[in-house]
Order: sequence, then structure tokens, then C-alpha cells
Amino acid sequence: MVKGKRNKLIRKRLNVRMIKMKNVAAFFDIDGTIFRNSLMIEHFQKLMNFEVIDPAIWYTKVKDVYLEWERRYGDFEKYLEILAGVYLEELKGIDKAYIEFIAAHVIKENGDMVYKYSRDQIQFHKDMGHKIFFISGSPDFLVSKMAEKYDVTEYRGSLYKVDEENKFTGELVKMWDSTSKKKVLNDLIEKYDVDLENSYAYGDTTGDLSMLRLMGNPVAINPNLPLLEAIKEDKELQKRTKIIVERKNVIYKLDYNVETI
Repeated sequence: MVKGKRNKLIRKRLNVRMIKMKNVAAFFDIDGTIFRNSLMIEHFQKLMNFEVIDPAIWYTKVKDVYLEWERRYGDFEKYLEILAGVYLEELKGIDKAYIEFIAAHVIKENGDMVYKYSRDQIQFHKDMGHKIFFISGSPDFLVSKMAEKYDVTEYRGSLYKVDEENKFTGELVKMWDSTSKKKVLNDLIEKYDVDLENSYAYGDTTGDLSMLRLMGNPVAINPNLPLLEAIKEDKELQKRTKIIVERKNVIYKLDYNVETI
């Protein structure tokens, strides 16, 4: 090997080692990004199975909007918004310990129902020695179980408040919008002195835009239309964002200017 090529290879190896040594991090949304459904939806179903929530609630308050989405006439976000409101109301007065017990069942049964690409990326970041964070709009008691399963550095989820008797009050500190995620993101960046230029962010909706915009390596996984449009309108995101679509047994990498129909 000629001297110039050898020196170039040495510099490349040193750069990889330096990236490993810095506080490079990977920030993941969960629902729709890692998990192929919504943790809250799975938990809601399990709460009905355990008779914590009366199944009649589903038929009277949720079923119609669910069917609209299932038949692709309605919007998933609308379905999730209505279900989230019912979920919050039905948890009021329930002991958190019991809810966490059922949450553990959800993760045990569904924790592996993830996208292959996302699972492989989590392993990649572990192999590289990167910090890994889950920032999700799902309830913190579900996110914590998912974070434990995948052995990540830290997590943040929507906080469902409890009273002095550990029972849910019906109050919520949400974590599914971009503004809320940006606040906790900034806290984690400061706490771990994160190297933004070399770090990664993974998301699927506009709620993840703050993560994608801050990191040098943003990845949109199965992005919904509003997120795809936001990427198309942002010249910086156009340059940096990798768009990944995983369907059946195929993983596609797309350009930001992909045509939508």
C-alpha cells in the first residue's frame, strides 16, 4: 500500500474512533418509528381484557373513528386523539401499580413487534457505544418498559400524574408534540454534552421535527404526509434527512422529492 493511501486509511480509522469517544447520541421516537403500532393502543386493548376499562366504552366512543381509519376514509391522528382522551379519562382513580403490571404484559407480548430497520439501528448505535434515548408521546409507564427491554440510556414519555395514593388524577403532561419534545431534548443534550453534528434522530411525524432538525443525521422512518411535506419545505432537512420506508419484507431508501400520489 502506498504511503498516501495508508495515511488516509489511518485518518479514517482515527475519525471513527473519535466519533466513538465523543458523546454521540441517537434519539428515537417509538410509536410508528420503532414500534409498528401505538403502545397506548395496545395497552388500551389489554386494559379491556383485564376489565379495567369497560369494553362498551370502545363501542360507544372509539369504534366509529377507528373503523373510519381502518377503512382509510379517516385519519389515524384523529383516531389516536379520541382514544387518548378516553384513555386518560378511564385511568382516573386507578392505582398506578396495577396499570404498570398490565403495561409489563403489553411489552412482554408486543415488545418485539418493531421495524427491522429500527431494531438494527438500535444495535448499530450500541455497537458504536453511542448514547440511546427514547422520547415518545406514549405514557411514561409504557415507555419505561420499552426502554428497559432495549437497554437504552434514558427515556422520556407523556407523564400521567398520580395523587398521594398513587392513583391517576386525570392530569397529563404530554410529550407527543415537537415543542414538548424539544424541551426534554435540550435537557438531555445539556446533561450528556451531546455532539449534535454527529448524532442521530429517528421519527415518523411532525412531532419529531425538533429532534430531526437538531441532529446532524436525521432519519424519517415511514414518515406521514405532514412530515414528508415539512422535509420538502426545509432546505436543511432536504440535504440531511434519510427517508426510510419499510413495507412487507422490503426496506426502501427514498429522496425527499419522492412523488406522492
